[in-house]
Parts: sequence; C-alpha cells; structure tokens
Amino acid sequence: MALDQNEDWMLEDDEDESLASGLIVRQPWKLLIVDDEPDVHRATVLALKNITYKGRGLEILHAYSGQQGFEVLGSNTDIALTILDVVMETDDAGLRLVKRIRDELGNQLVRIVLRTGQPGHAPEQQVVLEYDINDYKTKTELVANKIFTTVIASLRSFESLHALEKSSQGLAKILEGATNLYQLHSLKEFASGVLKQIGAILNLGEHGMLCAQSKSDQQCLEILAATGPFSSLLDGDMLPEDSHLLLALNTALKTKCSQSNYPYEILYIAGRNSYDFVVHFSPPWPLELVDRNLLDIFCERISAAMDNLYLYQQLRRSQEATVMALADLGEFRDQTTGDHVLRVQRLTDAIAGRLKAKNAFPDEMDNAFMEMVGMASILHDVGKVGTPDHILFKPGRLTPEEREIMNQHAPMGAQILARTVALVEGTTYLSLGAEIAAGHHEHFDGNGYPLGAKDYEIPLSARIVALVDVFDALLHKRPYKEPWPLEETMAYIRERSGTQFDPQVVSALDEVVAEGLLPLDLLQDPAD
Repeated sequence: MALDQNEDWMLEDDEDESLASGLIVRQPWKLLIVDDEPDVHRATVLALKNITYKGRGLEILHAYSGQQGFEVLGSNTDIALTILDVVMETDDAGLRLVKRIRDELGNQLVRIVLRTGQPGHAPEQQVVLEYDINDYKTKTELVANKIFTTVIASLRSFESLHALEKSSQGLAKILEGATNLYQLHSLKEFASGVLKQIGAILNLGEHGMLCAQSKSDQQCLEILAATGPFSSLLDGDMLPEDSHLLLALNTALKTKCSQSNYPYEILYIAGRNSYDFVVHFSPPWPLELVDRNLLDIFCERISAAMDNLYLYQQLRRSQEATVMALADLGEFRDQTTGDHVLRVQRLTDAIAGRLKAKNAFPDEMDNAFMEMVGMASILHDVGKVGTPDHILFKPGRLTPEEREIMNQHAPMGAQILARTVALVEGTTYLSLGAEIAAGHHEHFDGNGYPLGAKDYEIPLSARIVALVDVFDALLHKRPYKEPWPLEETMAYIRERSGTQFDPQVVSALDEVVAEGLLPLDLLQDPAD
C-alpha cells in the first residue's frame, strides 16, 4: 500500500530504518485481530498489507471469540496491538475481554483498539472513560489510510511503554545481578556470571563468550567463559584470524568502546587494573536502543565489580602469604615434620568437603569456612615457635615436666594470632587458625588440653584438625616412632571415636579413605 505524502510524518523518528534493507530481517510487531466475522479478518488483513514501522513488518494473529482472544493473548505476551470487536459471542464480549486483559493477565502494555458495527450499542464516551483502551472506532473507519494512522500511533505508544517497562525490569536485573557477581571469588566464575546476567537482562539465554586481554600483552586474548556454539573455544579451538568476530573483538579492545554491528554485538568492559574485557553474545535480532543503554549501565557496574574482585584476590593472596609465612616459621624450627602442615591442609579440606556433602553442621560450614579452613589448619602448631629447642627436638619420650611445657604451644599459638584476629571482623584465615591452634589438642570427651573443653564446645575447625593431626603423625616417621600402616592408623582412630575424636569427623575420614579420596602423599613418607 502506497503511503499518502501527508502521512510520511508518522515515520520521521524511525531510527535504524536502514536495518530493514539488505540481509537483516527484524522481528515483526505482533498484532491480534479478534472478531467473530471471517470477512472482517480478511478485510483487515488487506488493509494492513505492507504496513511497516521502524523497519519491522506485522505478524497478524487471529481469534474469533472473546475467550479465544484471551487465550491467544495469554500465550503471546509480546502482542503490541489488538483490534477488538465489541459484539461477538455476547453483546459485551469485547468489553469483557478488555477487563480480563488488564486485570486477569495483568497486561498493561498491549494497545487495544475497540471497533464496533453498532456504535449506538456501546456509547463511545462511556466506553473510553470506563475501559482502558487506546481508541474506539466503527468498522467502517478502520480501512485503508485510516487504519494506517491508528496502527502506527498504537505501535509508537506500545514501543514507548515497552521501553519504559524493559528499562525498569532491566535495571532491577542489573542491580540483582551485580550483587550476585560481587559474591563470586574467581575470575572464571565471574566471567560465567557475566554471561548469565547479560542473558537475563535481555532474555537472550546464555550463549556467548567473555575474553580478557592483559594490558601488558595486547596480542593475547584469553577466553574465560564460553557457552553454546562457543564452548569449543574453551578446549583450545581458535577463531580464524580473518574471522569477523575476532576483528570485532579486537576493534572493541583497541578503541575501548563497545561495538554494535549485528550480529557482532561486543561489550567492552574497562578494567582499572591488569586486564580489559570484551563480551560477545548472539541476540536473535538487532538490539534496540533501550537494550544498548541497559548494557552500557551494566558495563559500568561490571567494571566496578571487576576491580573489587581484583582487590579481593589481592587481599586473599596477602592473607595466604601471611599464613604461609607463619607456618614456615613454625616448620623452620621443626623440620622433622617435613611437609606435615601441607598434608594437614589437604586432608582438612577433604574431610570438610565430605562433611559438607553430608549436610553436617550446616550452621557452621558456610562458604567462608569451606574456603579457609584448609589453609588455616597449617597454623595449628604455630605456637611451637615458643617451645625450647631441647624439648622440641628431643628424640625420645618427654618427661611429665617437659610434656607440660610442650603442651603450652596450643595456648601460645592462639595468643600469637589473637592480636591480629582482633583487628579484622568476621571469619578469616587467622581467626580460624587461632581456633585450631587453641583447640586441636582438646578431646571430644573433655580429657584434652589446655582447657578440657568437650563435645561441641570445641570449634568444628579444631575438631577436624585434632583428628587430621594425629592421623598424619601416625602415618609418618617421627624422632620417637616409625610410621604406622594405614590399617593400624585407622583402627586407632576408630577406637577413639567419641572419646578423643568427634564421631562425625571420624565417619567422614572413614568415607574419604574407603572411597580412595585420600591424597596420595599422605601415604608416602619422605624418609622412605
């Protein structure tokens, strides 16, 4: 249908109209005709022929009763406009459907144009005031050029409302998503989270890829996360050097600007530290302006989150370095224990993982505990820095007096760490380390030292390391003993379940051993 010259103004704000030309086909606007007369459907389709708005044509759906119209609208939430007859199976079927659309479906976006062949049956002023509609026409009015004006005005109104709704929902998802990303502690976890959040914001699914480029080596593009058709890139596949996608990724990094050249949608995320990042995703249609604005906001949030992740990782590394330095200080004086603390760390992690899988102690085994308890366990004997050499290195059994002095390494270790623990709130390597140093010689039945604590008065971290420390010591050579076989060691541990050791921790160790999950180096003495 040719456009009247006087109606060209209706399309003056068409942005990206050029996208309709060439190879790109944009998603059509959905329009629903609800009328019980097939001839009206045919006439309306003919009148709507060739109408396009912003490079998008019309996809016309049909319903022949109010109930059928309700069902079509319920299963197609993206319908932009419905042209709705008033009198169908009942005299007010169309009016009832308007109420159901707004109230039952909660659809405030779809534009509704009522039309009637009996204008006196439902007075126009009354209908417009009482029902949430956009226009009210007689059937003779909605033909040829008249229907063009009505459709374009309705689509423009729908587009504006849809953009506002999409912005509101998108911003909510950005705030929610960015909060979730702040909880991720590794770069690859973070990268996967970014892909998921972009998919959620735009309802695109999760197909895409996120790459990082070191600021010191701009020739290297590292793929941190990839889904869907890009998954093979994680296995070592490479993008061809002449790939349009690779060119778009490099262009975004070079210009430090996102690229929107459908289908190569690239987000550039600036990092203030060692890396810059680019994200590619595959929308089924060219992005709308509202989508791009949402993604720009998201990129700003992600950039800040990336920086926080970097600072968090630096803090974690500095804490781990501090813990390792303290552990090395203890081992420097007592080298007869070999790699004892490292073996304790690995087995502590294994037992904690088994307890977590069994949902044991759910109130205590939070994410911080699981992340830190293994590393913290290497501080269990840090108090030995204060033990005199003639006792620490004595090859034979200790006298009762010497044993009393040796036993002071537990409270001394807790005291060494206490001042640092007081400076930082929450669970840290050092707070767990202080618990372990103080309590790893307590017994479950209360017959241990230094406090004689029992049962669950002893912190979980210390109950785990109490078992691990003895287990490893029995398996390996000491100045006062030869290594024990695994079977004898396990018999000793089981015999003291409920007295020296927490029964649930013993059970977890039993399962780790039975399932062959015991780290191999725990069974190999360096002296052998």
